[in-house]
Amino acid sequence: MFGRHFAYLHRMNYRIFLIVLGLWLSATTINAQAQQLNGGMDAFAKAQAYYNNQEYAKAAPLFKQYLKAHPKDLKTIEYLGDISGYAKEWDTAIAYYEQLVALQPKVANYHYKYGGVMGMKALEINKLRALGLIGDIKEAFHTAARLDRNHVEVRWALVELYMQLPGIVGGSEFKALTYANELMAISPVDGYLAKGYIAEYSNKPKEAERNYKEAVAIGGSVTCYTKLYEHYEKQNQPEQAITTLQQAQQKHQDNNRLHYQLGKVAGQYGIGLDQGIACLHRYIEQYTVKDGVPKDWAYFRMAQIYRHKQDKDNAQRWIAKALQSRSDFKEALAEKKLIETL
Repeated sequence: MFGRHFAYLHRMNYRIFLIVLGLWLSATTINAQAQQLNGGMDAFAKAQAYYNNQEYAKAAPLFKQYLKAHPKDLKTIEYLGDISGYAKEWDTAIAYYEQLVALQPKVANYHYKYGGVMGMKALEINKLRALGLIGDIKEAFHTAARLDRNHVEVRWALVELYMQLPGIVGGSEFKALTYANELMAISPVDGYLAKGYIAEYSNKPKEAERNYKEAVAIGGSVTCYTKLYEHYEKQNQPEQAITTLQQAQQKHQDNNRLHYQLGKVAGQYGIGLDQGIACLHRYIEQYTVKDGVPKDWAYFRMAQIYRHKQDKDNAQRWIAKALQSRSDFKEALAEKKLIETL
């Protein structure tokens, strides 16, 4: 009797042991999977942080690591395509965007990016090879435009594509204007800027000026003012360029780049010299990498202005600063020779 009871308890304990063992193993597996998932998410989060901070070389391997575990994750593929494009690795970027187009053929932005990197590749290879890409570029852009009637960037791309292509391979001012009109319906500011670009490209300066002025009146952004003053620079109208920059400064007082641009016009054309000096001092004092133009260019413009003022000592001092920053600065070396003749 006791022996049978002991055997029963033994069998029951064994079953309990197996159940407990199974639960432990299951919990261990789930915990390992959770750790793996958390590790993957941590890698993705770190990669995103690096990407947002423009540390692409650090972001790329983490995104690739995450992609191995999630081979169809759209955002990761897009990040890797963007990073490759930034690095001008066009073939790699094309492969990533091509994958996105295959996975999600109805997403306009994927087609736009796919066409964009093919276009960038076409600019860097010989003309015969580039001709072979034009059809694919057009198809990608047209598809993006068809999928998203409000996609501003792809319509800009089509405006530029049709203006820059020779007529023999499909270039057409008429087609460019068609997309500029579509932009006008979506965003009047972009429409006027696009029409200004087309007119400028077609050597119609008055028409370009009129459209850029309309863009300034409606939008008033730094981009609008920039297009207008750059147009005046190209037309050798420095007074109008200075006036436009002054108006832009009044509206966008926190934009440091405008200080440099006014100093640049002053240095190039020898007008508004004192204001140019004040603006360049402000640019140098407030400079950050995001301003875009390195400080040695501001030093160079200072030297130009002081040469125009016939102030040889100050001109030499500023050109020395420019060359101290970059000894092979060609424009500064040429300016130094001009200063020495004073």
